Formats: sequence, structure tokens, C-alpha cells
Amino acid sequence: MAQLLSENDIQTQLNELSDWTQEGKFIKCTRKFKGFPEAVEFVNKLVEPAENAGHHPDLEISYNTVIIKMTSHDAGGLTEKDFNLARTISAIN
Repeated sequence: MAQLLSENDIQTQLNELSDWTQEGKFIKCTRKFKGFPEAVEFVNKLVEPAENAGHHPDLEISYNTVIIKMTSHDAGGLTEKDFNLARTISAIN
């Protein structure tokens, strides 16, 4: 099981990820697209990196908006795995 990050470590990593915020035991990113097809296309691009990492985000699609939330459920909070995948997701257009 991955080790939980300290609040200081979480804030340090969030400072490097301008599009992510913390909500309790989750980090969250909201992405907006031209329309629904573009939002779904973006979500489809998340499948391979998530599978490769063995770590899967919680996803919410509402027309042109995708909300991505991550936590390490097995560890009970935020771990390095969440931030590694967040960096990968942030690089996906």
C-alpha cells in the first residue's frame, strides 16, 4: 500500500499543478471543452495512462465539462500515485 503524503507534501505538489485543487482527501481538476464529443474524447485519452499506472481517477462528465478527482482509496487519502497521474493528465490535451 502506498504511503499517505503529509499536508505539507500535498501543498508542495499542488503548487506545481496549477490546474488541480485539494478537496479533503481528493485532488480535483475541471476541464472544459467545446462540446460533449470533445469531452468524451478527452476521457478516452485517460484510459491508457490510468491502466498503465494501475490507478484510476473518479470521472464526471456533464456536457462539455469533465471533472477528475483522485485519491488512493486503499491508503485512505492522497499518495504519490495521485500526483504522478495528475501530472500525466495535466499534459493531455
